Formats: sequence, structure tokens, C-alpha cells
Amino acid sequence: MQKRSTFGSKFGAIAAAAGSAIGLGNIWRFPYVTGENGGAAFIIIYLICTIAIGLPLLLTEFSIGRFTNRNVFGAFKVLKPRSKWSLIGVLGIATAFVILSFYSVVAGWTMNFLAESVINNFAGKNSSQIQEGFGGFVASGWRPIIWSIMFIAMTAYIIISGVEKGIERYNKILMPVLLVILLILVVNSAFLSGFKDGINFLFSPDFSKINGKVVLEALGQAFFSLSLGMGTMITYGSYIRSNDNMISTAGSVALTDTIIALLAGVAIFPAVFSFGINPTSGPDLVFITLPNIFLQMPGSYFLSVLFFTLLLIAALTSSVSIMEVLAAYCTEELKMSRRRAGVLIAGVIMVISSMCCISQMPESSIRIAGMNLFDLFDTLSANYMMIFGAFLTTLFAGWFWTKSKLRGEFTSGGKYGVKIFPVYYFIVKFVSPVMISLIFLSQIGLLGF
Repeated sequence: MQKRSTFGSKFGAIAAAAGSAIGLGNIWRFPYVTGENGGAAFIIIYLICTIAIGLPLLLTEFSIGRFTNRNVFGAFKVLKPRSKWSLIGVLGIATAFVILSFYSVVAGWTMNFLAESVINNFAGKNSSQIQEGFGGFVASGWRPIIWSIMFIAMTAYIIISGVEKGIERYNKILMPVLLVILLILVVNSAFLSGFKDGINFLFSPDFSKINGKVVLEALGQAFFSLSLGMGTMITYGSYIRSNDNMISTAGSVALTDTIIALLAGVAIFPAVFSFGINPTSGPDLVFITLPNIFLQMPGSYFLSVLFFTLLLIAALTSSVSIMEVLAAYCTEELKMSRRRAGVLIAGVIMVISSMCCISQMPESSIRIAGMNLFDLFDTLSANYMMIFGAFLTTLFAGWFWTKSKLRGEFTSGGKYGVKIFPVYYFIVKFVSPVMISLIFLSQIGLLGF
């Protein structure tokens, strides 16, 4: 078997895995979903779901990766040779491909807005002008293509640089920078008139809003936030050193991911309430509303540049992990050099992401099942592919993988977490498959509350 690279340190492993988990969704989706679903009450349920379901599944993917020292496809070939379980790996690779194709488009929007902020192009514009400008940018087709291609090239450069000298090195730089920027924005929000209202929006519990739908929303947020079900954590798990405390690593990733999401809410919503903006604006909050808010704040230029730098870092660290799923497959299964694999993957993704951009043009005829390519990829990955991949992974670990081997990997040969393994195993074997099934049924509309 080909000798694998590894992360050079535990901090490097945590930074890389946390970088994968912390993406655009942490910066804008988590805060407004929290506000819509009961504030602090939702956060409590989210934390329970993260600990009870998300963390065990993260540990399962880490265990599979580290035990096999292989990519997501090769891992299941090692665990169950000549069986159909390798189709989980195929699904993981396909999911990574689909997600990266449309995620690069959104990341391209972020790069464009960062450039607009740097040249102070939002100055003197009102909200409707910013909205019109964003709509015109997306509808132009060619401008989003240029930015998405640039973003993909950045991602490929890090991948080509290698596991330790590329992925680990840049995450060890970018993640602390992300945290510093976020803390600066939090401090700034503390001096705004809407700080108290923003904090109440996020952290005042409203248990009357809690129902089955909200619980599933919290479970889904915990599930997607940790980048589960698409092979990234199996791939990153294969780079964790055999003597590292994997339980501690996974716990640190989950904790960091949650803290960043909460800090993003603290940074964003006091500003939103200070200027009387609807706090549940979703994507509009980032690309239309916030630029307008920044214009009305002292130090608006620097705040705008910092915020979109924050978004770009979050997008980049996530896209690196997704592309690494594809790169690891190409280097190990297809025996390509890392450079050749990176160039090939980047080229293919550039073509598909360009098609996603073109499909968003008003006159575009690129439609499948009534959706443009961008929306189709988003729907397929979030509602079907990731969930199904995670379901099959937990089903395999709980029912078809040898319990003693899973225990050995989970506990790092009996050194860590021996007493909590029975609880973990019960969750993976019985609880996780049921809960993930409920998410799936809810996503496709067969389960309503």
C-alpha cells in the first residue's frame, strides 16, 4: 500500500478539520436559523444534537480513515474487499465533485464583494442599488465565471502543495486569522446601539417555538456543519497520526465549529438590529444587506474588507477539504502525481462551475428538472447525497464493521475513551441511522410536523 502523508501535529489536524467544517454556512446560516427557531432554546438543542449525533459520526469517519490510511473509495475497499460497500466511496467522491462545483460559484461571489470593498465601490449606494448590482453581477454570467475560476485556482494551489506543506500549513495560518477577524467584528458590535437586541435575538430562549421541525432543523445544522457524509472527514482522518487522541481532536473540531458560528451571530446581528434590518434575510443578509449596513457605520471601509476577508477564508478552508477528497482518490487509486491530479480536478471543476454560472443567466436554457444547474447541485448534495452517504457510513460502522476493530481505532489501541466506547457504539448502531433517516424523510417532504 502506498505510504500516506500525515498531519505533522495535533494542532494541524484540528486546524485542517475545523477549516473543513467552518464554511460560509457558519457565518450567515447558523445565526439566522438560530433566530428563526427559538434563539437559545434552539442552540441548546443544536448542542445536544452535535454531541449526541454529529460528534459520533465525525468519530466514525475519522476511525474509518485512520484505520485504513486510504481515501474515501479505497477505505471501503480495504474494509470490505470485493463488496458493494465501496459504492459509499463512489458516492463520497461524486458528492465532493457536485458540492465543489457550485460552492466555488458562491466563493467567487465572495471574492467579488471583497474586491468591491477594497476599491470602496459600495460608497454612496443605497440598499436597492446594491441589490441591483448583485443581481446584475450574477446575471452577467462571465463575471462570476472569472471569480470562480480564480478561487478554484487558489484551492488547487494549496492541494498541489501537499498535505503537510499545503493543507496543514495554510489552515494553521488561515484559521487563527479567521478567529482574529471575527473577534474584531465582535468587539465592534459591542459598541453598537443594537448590541443588546442582537444578543437577545440569539440567546434569549423561546421554548414555545420548539417542535419536531425545529429539532430536525437543529440536527440537520449539526450534521451539515461538521462536513459529514461527503468523504472529507474520512480523508482527513487518514492523515491523523496513529498515536493522536482522536476523540480529543474530534471534540476540538466540533467545539471550534460551534464557537465560530456563535461568534458570527454576535458579530452580525447587533449591526442588523442597530439599523432596523430584517434579521432572517438569509443569503441576502451577506451579499445585499450587510454592505449597506457597513456604509452606515464608523470605519465602514475596514469593516467591509474584514468581513468579506472572513467569508473568503471560511470558503477557502472548506473547499480545500472537498478538493482533497478528489485529489486523494486520484493519487492513490489512479496513481497520478499530486500536481497532475490538482490540475486535472481544477480544470474539470472550472468547466462545471462555469456552467453553473451560465445557468443562472436569465436567458440560459441550462435547466434540469426545472432548476438551473447551480440550484440542482445544491439540492442534490444537501437533500440527498450527503445524507445518504452519512446513513450508509453509520450503518456500515454499526452493523458490518468488526466491533473490535472499530473499538481499537476509536480508543487508539485502548489509550483513550475506553469507557465511553459502549455509549458511542450504541449511538452509531441504533440512534444515528434512525435520526439520519428522519432528516432525509424531512428533507424530501415525507415527514412533516
